[in-house]
This record gives sequence, C-alpha cells and structure tokens, in this order.
Amino acid sequence: MTSNSPGHKSVHPVAFLFLIIPYGIVSGYVTVTLGFLYSKAGISLDHVAALAGASILPAIVSFLWAPLVDTTLSVKRWYLLAAVTAGLGILATGLLPVKEGSLPLLIPVVILTAFASSFVSITTNSMMAYDTPEDMKGRAGGYLQAGNLGGAGLGGGAGLLLAHHLKAGWVPGTIVGLACVVCCLGLFFVKEPQVTIRAEKIGRSFINLLKDLWAMIRSRAGYLALFLCLLPIGTGSAANLWAAVAKSWNASADVVALATGLASGGITALGCLLGGWICDRIDRKTAYVLFGLFAGACTVSMALSPHTEAMYIVWTSTYAISTGLAYAGYTAFVLEAIGKGAAGTKVSVFTALSNSPIYAMTIVEGWAYTKWGANGMLYTEAIAGAVAVGLFLAVQAAVSRKKTVAA
Repeated sequence: MTSNSPGHKSVHPVAFLFLIIPYGIVSGYVTVTLGFLYSKAGISLDHVAALAGASILPAIVSFLWAPLVDTTLSVKRWYLLAAVTAGLGILATGLLPVKEGSLPLLIPVVILTAFASSFVSITTNSMMAYDTPEDMKGRAGGYLQAGNLGGAGLGGGAGLLLAHHLKAGWVPGTIVGLACVVCCLGLFFVKEPQVTIRAEKIGRSFINLLKDLWAMIRSRAGYLALFLCLLPIGTGSAANLWAAVAKSWNASADVVALATGLASGGITALGCLLGGWICDRIDRKTAYVLFGLFAGACTVSMALSPHTEAMYIVWTSTYAISTGLAYAGYTAFVLEAIGKGAAGTKVSVFTALSNSPIYAMTIVEGWAYTKWGANGMLYTEAIAGAVAVGLFLAVQAAVSRKKTVAA
C-alpha cells in the first residue's frame, strides 16, 4: 500500500466511508424522520422547513469554527466529542413529544446536533487529507460521499421505519444515536494527523493557519478549485424537485418514493464509488466537468423522452448516477487542492462555497418550472451547466497561457 511518509502505511479509503456516517445520519434523521413525524402530527410546513433549515445552517458556516480542529486538541478527540454529542442530540430529539409545543426546545437541540455533526465532517476530511496518497484521492472522495449518503439513508430511512413501527418514541432516537457513537470505532483504523501548522502558542497557530489558507487561495490549483466550486456544475439540484414535478410524468406516489428515495440513495452511492475510481485515472477537475456535462445530458434526455412513469424512473435514476459522479469528483479535486496543513479549515471553506450554486439552482429551477413547465426546468439546468463548463474551460485556458508566458 502506498505510503505518505516513511514508516506510515495509508489506510484504505473505506475507513472514511465509515467515519463520515454520523454526518449523514444527522441530516437524514432530521429532514426525513423528524420531518415526517411532525408533518403527520399536523405541524405546519413552515415549521417543518425550519427544522430542515436548522440542520443545514451549521454545515454552511462551519468554516467559522473549523480552525479549532486545526489548532486545538487532537483531530481524533474532536471526532470523538462530535460523534458522541451528535448521538446524544438525536437521542434528545426522540425524548421530546411530537407536538408543536416541543418546537421551541427541539429546534435548538437540532442546531446543536448539526453543529456537532459538522465537526464530524471537518475531522474526517482532515484525517483523509493526511492519510490518503495522491493516487487514491479520487477513491477516497468516492467512499466519503458514499458514506455520507449511506448515513443519510440510515438516519432517514431506518429512523423513519423504526419510528413507524415502534410505539415508544424514544427508541428510534436511541438506536440511531447509538449508531453515531459506534462509528467512533473507525478511529482505530486511521492515524492521528500531524497538523504542521500548530505551534506552542495558540496565536501563532492561527497565524500559521491563515498563511496556509492564503497560500492555497493563491496557488493555481487552489483558485481554480475555488472558482469551480462556485459554478452550477453537477449540483444535483433537480433532485430536490423530482417529487414536485412527478405529476408531469404521471408518476404515482409509490414510484416517486422508490425512484427518488431508497433506490436513488443506493444508485447515487454507486455513482460516488465509480466517480472516485475515474478521478484516480484522469485529471480530477476535468472529470468533474465531464460529470457535469453528463448531468446536463440526462436532463435534456428526460425532457425529450416521452413523459411516462417508466421514463421518470429511468431518467431520475440516471440523474442519480450523475449526481454521485459529481459528488465524488468534487471531493477529489478539493482534496487535491487543499493538501495538508489546515486541512479542516480549507475543506470547510470549499463546503460553504459549493453550497451556494446548489441553493441558487434549486431556486432558479423552481422559477423555471413555474414559468415554462417541467421541460423548461430541465433545459434550464442543462443550459446553466453548459455555460458554466464553458466559462471554467475559458478561465483554465487563460490561466494556462499566463503560466506558459511567465515561464
């Protein structure tokens, strides 16, 4: 097995699939299990949406506290604290009665749980950055994203199944929360990262962190990766609207649940693994761009195909593969760009930026559907992706010409 340094054997990337699971569990449990239970109890949609928003917000702004992982305690200790806290948070949500009066307490608990799970992501990415050799960064990204999706399926699908069949409300939260804690066993299979920016004084450590972050931003690989994150390529945004537009394909509720739920999660995870494998064989940013074009081809093909239930299943499933490919490609080129140093902080910056086009395209596609219908929504995503690819290739070419002239 390839080594990062003398005497150090790199861990197989499947370890990161296991370690990232609590992060996915929290997202799936809040948005699917709690969302369903509180909706069924007659809670208004805006309050249920507030729950989902509370679970997403900490991930978007996690770069604000990511420096703590790079400058204090050990990365493994931060992971342990985060996974246990996330597990306890899920348990706490299960102890609250499912009614509107619980919301003033539930929402802060959800925010705290999501806050803890953000540290799971930061620390796992940090360990991955230090423990993954150059020729395996694509596969590591694929395994990480497959674990994230698997965790979401566990927290959402299994959590909802338990909640539906068990009368005691605290049992599902206990079982799902315990799953978060069990993932700490993965720490035995990875090495503690030797974070090179740390100094005896915390102030000096933060200065070193800022220098390392600035060095990445100034590097060709760094600013191209940051620019790529801001573009609407391979966002997977259409999947957020599949249920809403299903009537245009005459898809039944059962078909929508299967095609965009459990089946979609498994297919996307397979796409992640395939995308990671591809990214270790060609340039990773190029792979990501190709994955984005594939997603655009899927949406155009879906628009041009007959609007039948069968075609709904075929194209939403194909789109799920493209999303998995893009997820893996994103993680691979980010992992390549950040290097080591303040890895946790740098990954969190990319995470914050990459959520912007996903959010924006979801809004734009919803507007396009209202104005032009389902086909208009699909064409809008494809056009936006194609324009973004062209823009990135133009900038990349300009940077390459500048580098050649300077040499």
